[in-house]
Amino acid sequence: MASGSPSVYFILGTPGSGRRAIVRDLIENGLGTEDRALVLVAESEPADPADAKLVALPSAEVRRWAWTGSALPPVDGLAGATVFFIADSQASPMDQLEALKPWLGEHGATLARIFCVVDCQLAEKQPVLRQWFDACIHFSDVVFLTHREGIPNKWLSDFIKHFKDEFFPCHFVQVKAKGNLATPLVWLDPTPRRVSQYFEDDYVDMSDLVVEIGDDEAEEGEKIEADEEDGIIPPEPYFVRLGSGRREKEVPDLRDYLPKE
Repeated sequence: MASGSPSVYFILGTPGSGRRAIVRDLIENGLGTEDRALVLVAESEPADPADAKLVALPSAEVRRWAWTGSALPPVDGLAGATVFFIADSQASPMDQLEALKPWLGEHGATLARIFCVVDCQLAEKQPVLRQWFDACIHFSDVVFLTHREGIPNKWLSDFIKHFKDEFFPCHFVQVKAKGNLATPLVWLDPTPRRVSQYFEDDYVDMSDLVVEIGDDEAEEGEKIEADEEDGIIPPEPYFVRLGSGRREKEVPDLRDYLPKE
């Protein structure tokens, strides 16, 4: 799996959703015995039952990292590694995703896939978080559905159907309460299956470009709208900002809906 250029899997999700257990499974059953795995866990993430098994893997190294609010931190020793970058669930996923692309460039790394782990019990209990999950799944190649115990089948099928009806290409994986993932190599396959085109090589940030589509070339000061038919990838909608600096398409603050300790 690993080569000279580090291959990065970025993992979104809520606290306690099972992200580290999934990463442990993918490393143990998806990577080769000679592959070196580096797992980056945000300092804000609480202890997890999967930590002991993850740390015990001979091919895995676990490090903590801290989100500064504007950029992902530099990381040493990535060469030849398969990196599992677990996002900070206490911070904005959109800020971290936007910062991920320049971080990849600075480290000479390749984005393999983006995962989103959905805690079904939390999502069903807090319907307002649907906007949060919608935003994360917009960027995801694989969606792992965890904590399905006690969740009505209709809720689960409706949740998946919402994205299928919108022709989301990502995989949806129903994770069993016990047992390893089926076909881990399928989920590690770096073929993109996400809606967002932000991480494509030919993506250019057009959010500040002033253009207008018409028969004649736009004059200076006129607005040009990005159009894929003209070979221009439209701006990533979740990253467009208003004059105030706030995002035009905001998502809820996850911290407002997590169980209080």
